[in-house]
Amino acid sequence: MDTHTIYQLFSASYHSDRNIRKQAELQIKQVETTPEFFSIILQLMGSEELELGARQAAAIYLKNRIRKSWNVDGETQSGGAIPISTNDREMFKRMILQILVNAQNVVRLQLLECLNKALTYDFPDNWPDYMNQVHSLVASNDPRVVYIGLLSLLQVVKVFQWKTNELRGPLIGIIQTTFPAILQIAQNLVNEDSVDAAEMLRVVFKTYNSVIQYELIATLQENSSLIPWCTILLQIIAKPLPETSLPEDLEDRESYPWWKVKKWAYRILNRLFSRYGNPAQLPKTSKEYKGFAENFVHNFAPQILHEYLRQTDVWIQKKQWLSNKALFCLSDFYKDAITHKTTWQIFKAHSGKIVSEFIFPQLCFSEPDQELWDEDPVEYVHKKIDPLEDLTSPSMVAINLLMDLAKYRKKYTFTGILSFVNSILNTYLESSPEARDPRAKDGALRMVGCLADMVLSKKSNMAHLMEGFFTTHVFPEFRSQYHFLRARACDTLIRFSNIEFQNQSNLAAAFQGITECMQDPELPVKVQAALGLQSLIHHDFVKDALIPNLQMVMQELLNLTNQIDVDTLTTVTEEFVEVFSAELAPFAVQLCVQMRDTFLRLLKDLEETQYNIVDEDFNNAIDLDGTSDKTMAATGLLKTISTLILSLDTTPEIFSELQNTLLPVITYTLQKGIVDLYDEVFDVIDSCTFSTKQISPTMWNVFELIYQTFKTSGIDYLEEMLPALDNYISYGAEVFVKTPDLQGMIYDIVETVMKSDRLGDVDRVCACKLIESVLLNCRGHVDHYVEPFLILAFEPLGRIEEISNVALKVYCIEVVVNALFYNPLITLRILEERGLTQGFFTIWFNNLDKFTRVHDKKLVIVTLCTLIAIPVEQLPSTLLAGWPQVLEGILSTFKSLPKAEADDEDVKDEDTKYLEFITEEAANHVNEEDDEIDQDMEEEALFESPLDDINVYIRFQEIFIGLQQHNHTSYNLLTKNLNEQQSSFITSIFSKADEQRKEHQKIANGKE
Repeated sequence: MDTHTIYQLFSASYHSDRNIRKQAELQIKQVETTPEFFSIILQLMGSEELELGARQAAAIYLKNRIRKSWNVDGETQSGGAIPISTNDREMFKRMILQILVNAQNVVRLQLLECLNKALTYDFPDNWPDYMNQVHSLVASNDPRVVYIGLLSLLQVVKVFQWKTNELRGPLIGIIQTTFPAILQIAQNLVNEDSVDAAEMLRVVFKTYNSVIQYELIATLQENSSLIPWCTILLQIIAKPLPETSLPEDLEDRESYPWWKVKKWAYRILNRLFSRYGNPAQLPKTSKEYKGFAENFVHNFAPQILHEYLRQTDVWIQKKQWLSNKALFCLSDFYKDAITHKTTWQIFKAHSGKIVSEFIFPQLCFSEPDQELWDEDPVEYVHKKIDPLEDLTSPSMVAINLLMDLAKYRKKYTFTGILSFVNSILNTYLESSPEARDPRAKDGALRMVGCLADMVLSKKSNMAHLMEGFFTTHVFPEFRSQYHFLRARACDTLIRFSNIEFQNQSNLAAAFQGITECMQDPELPVKVQAALGLQSLIHHDFVKDALIPNLQMVMQELLNLTNQIDVDTLTTVTEEFVEVFSAELAPFAVQLCVQMRDTFLRLLKDLEETQYNIVDEDFNNAIDLDGTSDKTMAATGLLKTISTLILSLDTTPEIFSELQNTLLPVITYTLQKGIVDLYDEVFDVIDSCTFSTKQISPTMWNVFELIYQTFKTSGIDYLEEMLPALDNYISYGAEVFVKTPDLQGMIYDIVETVMKSDRLGDVDRVCACKLIESVLLNCRGHVDHYVEPFLILAFEPLGRIEEISNVALKVYCIEVVVNALFYNPLITLRILEERGLTQGFFTIWFNNLDKFTRVHDKKLVIVTLCTLIAIPVEQLPSTLLAGWPQVLEGILSTFKSLPKAEADDEDVKDEDTKYLEFITEEAANHVNEEDDEIDQDMEEEALFESPLDDINVYIRFQEIFIGLQQHNHTSYNLLTKNLNEQQSSFITSIFSKADEQRKEHQKIANGKE
């Protein structure tokens, strides 16, 4: 392999023809294992032979190779990582900094990643002279070399940026030896105006910012360091940038190098104050920075605040343009400044002006807003409705500043803020149409909407005024000639969704305005109207008024969902499905068809984005932020589909049609392995099978797909699969017991989970639940699985003292208990053959107090009743010695059963409990780690099993009396230790059995 060949390969890998690129990449993969390949690339990167495109391709290759292989030793790994030899690593360390000096910027970015990865693994132990190389570069008289020295310093600092204190030792030495030098470089550059000077300052400030993110070391806390650094940072913020030197285009201006430098200066000062320098925000338990904070808030923060206020003032007077990042940082610093009395006393005198002339203009509808609305209304909706989209915008932090002022300095600011808003709105109201400023009204409504919770709070004396406020200032804008005011009217109604209208006609006006906006030609208005409608449907008047137009409204919601991928819209649709389930039943199939089509369109868009768009990084698929919106929207659609199915009370034919309609949704998601949607798609399968209480041929086909999913991408999702799998066994038992392949699939799932080192306790609990479902629903048909199930359960039971998860203990025990109930003679024989009988019964009875749910207690009682019904001559001798304890176990379980049943009575009736359950689950959902200790075995509201039909009181009475009359030997052995109190308790059980038998008879007679 020679240099010229490699040169040609990398030149071809950057060719405009895709096929030529592909071929070159394949050839590179074939020859990259040759010993000299890595070193030749380094030599090429250090020479002038490669043209820029080929050099860039080689740098990308080098980045990927180092990222995957720098820390790989020995043979080529299964994942394809090819080890980098020791000699090649040493060559890289010798050459990389000089290569960086000569590299073009686009190539340098890739090489810096290479450097950072190598430093992460090798510095300082295996690269002890690295800092000497850096010092040499930084001390150079050549600005280009100094710049590479600064970049090299930044890379090593980033290695330690987020490491814990005990691992940051080398960083302290780096700071002590290099920061005086880079401070001097910065001081020499502060009065320069060149772009190169700005770029060098940017790297200096980024380096400083990196070292203060996690910790502020003692050296940097000292005034001897703090004063010169804060001085130069404030100098940069105050540095005037002539308008003539700035780009005309605002986007270009935002990324202008000197504004990037200013951004980092702001960020450093804000970080010093917010994390270390504000006593009001230090954790009470933290003493580490207490002294520094007192020093900073009294001696540094006031100077910073004064300069920030000066910058704000020149922006207000339009004497200076400020970047969005600068505006953000100003508001962010002010938020912290109002929390401490020292800085608040300075800020206080300016607070009114800040509200009216700094915050308010940022909240008004702007020219950039109008441009985005016109050019990309979908993106406008994303930016304005999704809070995560707008999280770093200056207007969002300005809103937070406004809310904090109203909350934390309420006595001084709240009334003034509302008075200012009122003056804007009244001026608008009293002006002639041509003199009105609609953007000012938008800002005023936005401002008051941000304070809605405070205005409507119980302590507020203004809540009763808001109905008049709406009729005067909000309702007229539903028909405004300005589209953004129509959207703002809807948004204001959403913000004040808790308002209680005293006058029914005003509620009617709100409803009419919202429904008219649902038909608006402007997409952002329609979306806001849809969200506004959701805020009104808790009113009975609105519910009744919606019913005649419900199909139209649902159609509009689905159309909007198809136009724009915003998950909040699917939340609206889901709520409508819950509230109007009965009215929507006739349109259920039609709704599902539309949701299915929208869902499939979203997924195909996702697939195209994920797999067809690649970067130049040798065709590795890249993640795109935009995919999250589509994923969330798809998730919302699946949730709505589940809610719709579960809310329906319709014919089997309709359910069959729904299942066939939704089959493509299930199939596409599982076959494509879209794991982000597994939770919701398994809910859809659960809903389809739970609602019908039977398994159709369509859903049996889905069962096999679930199994294939488990075997490929779904092994980590058994908890999500479990309800659906249980439904297949419970409601499809007739088919299941006749189909060995289906039984084998379930057993394979169970065995895989119980034996896998990859999975944890939560998954094994799910596996035990599947075993229970099989044994309870398939009695007499799966004898051949009893022993394999027992073997799987006894592995964890053999180390039960090590298991901290109570649920896993109980469910492993219950596997054996279920086997005893399924067929006691087979199970006892297996236990005897393996010498496990006595040990198991000891474990079981020692843990009876952990069987807390009604189901657990019923299982204990019916199983023990099954055992005592066996003639003693058929029982193993190991059990007979403790046979009276079996009766004690039955009686102690009966004693605790009434309390468990009382706790279980909170479960709602069958018609409503599922919807309420999934709503509660969604609200309380948290991600559980596998090793989480679950100490509370709570009732499962929707759990159904064959035990539900067994009355344990009657069952015990019948078996006990049967023993007494027909099997004296067994009866005498069982009751030989029975005392008077226990006998009395048995009598009370019999009384309850008689009562319940009579009640059952009444019900039966009534049905007849």
